[in-house]
Amino acid sequence: MNFLPPDHFLSLPRPDHGFPVVGMPDTSTVAAHDFDVDPRTGFMPPQPPLTRLPAEWEPWEAALDEALASDLQVASKEGLTDADVVRAERWRACVGELPVLSTDGLSTSEFLLRRAHHVLAWIMHFYAHTTPLSAPEVRIPPPVTLPLLQVSAQLQLPPVLTYSDDVLYNWAFRTPPQSDAFRPPVPALDNLRCLTLFTGTRDEEEFYLASARIELRGVHALGLMRAMMDEAFVGDATALRRITALLHDLARVIGDLKTILGAVREGCDPQVFYDEIRPWFKGADSDPQKRRWIFEGMERDPSLKYPPELSGPSAGQSSLIHALDVFLGVDRYSHTNFPLTRPKPKTATPHPPAPTASFSSVPSPPAVPFLVRMQSYMPRHHRAFLRHLSSNPRPLRALVENSDNVTLREAYNAALTALKEFRDMHVRIVALYILGPSRKAAGPAGSTVGTGGTDAFKFVQGVRDQTAGARLREGDES
Repeated sequence: MNFLPPDHFLSLPRPDHGFPVVGMPDTSTVAAHDFDVDPRTGFMPPQPPLTRLPAEWEPWEAALDEALASDLQVASKEGLTDADVVRAERWRACVGELPVLSTDGLSTSEFLLRRAHHVLAWIMHFYAHTTPLSAPEVRIPPPVTLPLLQVSAQLQLPPVLTYSDDVLYNWAFRTPPQSDAFRPPVPALDNLRCLTLFTGTRDEEEFYLASARIELRGVHALGLMRAMMDEAFVGDATALRRITALLHDLARVIGDLKTILGAVREGCDPQVFYDEIRPWFKGADSDPQKRRWIFEGMERDPSLKYPPELSGPSAGQSSLIHALDVFLGVDRYSHTNFPLTRPKPKTATPHPPAPTASFSSVPSPPAVPFLVRMQSYMPRHHRAFLRHLSSNPRPLRALVENSDNVTLREAYNAALTALKEFRDMHVRIVALYILGPSRKAAGPAGSTVGTGGTDAFKFVQGVRDQTAGARLREGDES
């Protein structure tokens, strides 16, 4: 008998969506069951995430509560007081004395696993970023190491905060909506709040919610993509007319995503983000002191492996944005490493590939492109969705390229233009929230400091330029 590898799509258990509403027929689509993509909420869960684990794992919840209530400060903060240091030391000591809890009871529920990853990863980031800068390394104690790595292995996620921890599974209704057994409430863009925040500020909440709103508005884009795939299956003249109209609709939705992204400036101050929020969710790969994070106690579970990288959350982990790239056929441009500058003369040393950091930097550019690496930080069912989408036997770009329908090509290019403008906005946001503050912090010598922000700006700018270059012109061929 042939056995599938554990990470193969068909080997993955179907996500636990909870119990169906009493008296309501189960109309979940195959995508919702196999890929955890809901027809009403997209990559966001259709119901609010768990807010607390059962009593067996209450020590984790209590430790996170204490961190949030203690007003912990990052060790790199200017003007850190003795009281700040003592408070953080006391909290870390309590974490180190926690019991090492079994994760066996979590494995039957996707909801429980998600909440456990959220709580443990948040505790780890509090622990790592309150560790004094004088410490040569960050040592994560066994009560956090063992369950976090075990839960992460089951979820096939890195043991670090991810976009799904900060955005997808970090929300609740601000005001409980009206609903009945036959019409479960759907999250509304203006009725969300965050469950967990490092700083407790509106700025941090709005930073996460901007992405959540993009995900929810993107549900319409997923529906348009599905409709176009259905029309491409038919492929006649009527189908092409419908695809043309749907592409214009898609361009308008992507335009809405750009507007939502730009609106983050109304709720999150760039300097507050850079100074107070961003330092908390950096991963080990962007530790300002270049310290290694040591996971203590791994020898107690021989099945555990040290993570190859710990990048932390990034908007590059949004499955929605990857899905747009894949569906429009531009992932072969955006999901590659590319030069940051024009090639130098052949007599000069070749320019290295683009660094693959988002809001942080790593010592050297890995061979695997940034956006491809970011897929390993996505929920595993969403990765399976992207693989399924990329294997579409009737890709949209090929259909457009092989058609002499001018209006279809114009509609396709309109969608790509909208995607390029969305990335233009992303470039401006990165410049405003990272590049500008990093140069300000560096002072007169800023040209040689803050390269993480510079790399982020250049990378997003490069992806934007690649998207623009993917537009079709007369006579283009694949």
